[in-house]
Order: sequence, then C-alpha cells, then structure tokens
Amino acid sequence: MPNPFAKTRTIENPYAIYVGGGIEWRILKTWKMVKSELKDPYARWFVAAKSDATFGGFDMGDTYKNEVTSYGRLVAATPEWLETYRPGFDAKLPTPTDYIAQQENV
Repeated sequence: MPNPFAKTRTIENPYAIYVGGGIEWRILKTWKMVKSELKDPYARWFVAAKSDATFGGFDMGDTYKNEVTSYGRLVAATPEWLETYRPGFDAKLPTPTDYIAQQENV
C-alpha cells in the first residue's frame, strides 16, 4: 500500500492543520507511512508554517513530525488523516478547507 499523503497539496488544501505556541502548521505532505514514522524519531513532514516571525505569510519546508504533534493541537483534518493518525477519534473536526474559511470570516 502506498503512502496516502505522499502527494504534495497546496497551502489552501492541506491534509491537516495543527496550531500551538503561536504557530500554525498546514501539513502538505508526509515522507513516510505512519507505521514507519512510529519507528523514526526524525520522521519529517512537508509543511507550510505561519507565526509572528513570518509576518503573516507562510514559510514552506520540512519539519519533524514530533515537533508538530508535541507542540501543536490538531484543529482540522481530512477524513483520511483522522482515520490514519487518530483512529477512533470521535470529536467533530472541520476539514482544512472549512477551517480556513472560518478563519477568514473572523
């Protein structure tokens, strides 16, 4: 089975969004399957990140998965992301597209 998150997405259509510590991470691609990430403390995700240091824009690049999941809280995700990374998660999260639209209307 190939990695379902290997295809790079746009900033406007990420797989998931995490927020924490004044940073917003939009997950655009994962480099490994989740089962391989569990064995690798240096697993990377390709993200678009925004904070005060980026002056309201997004910087794109790789970051460690553990950094995002340790400091960030999942606020939006595609159904596939939830099924893979949060199996059995019952809370209703918006899709990334819906979350972005909500933030633009605030």
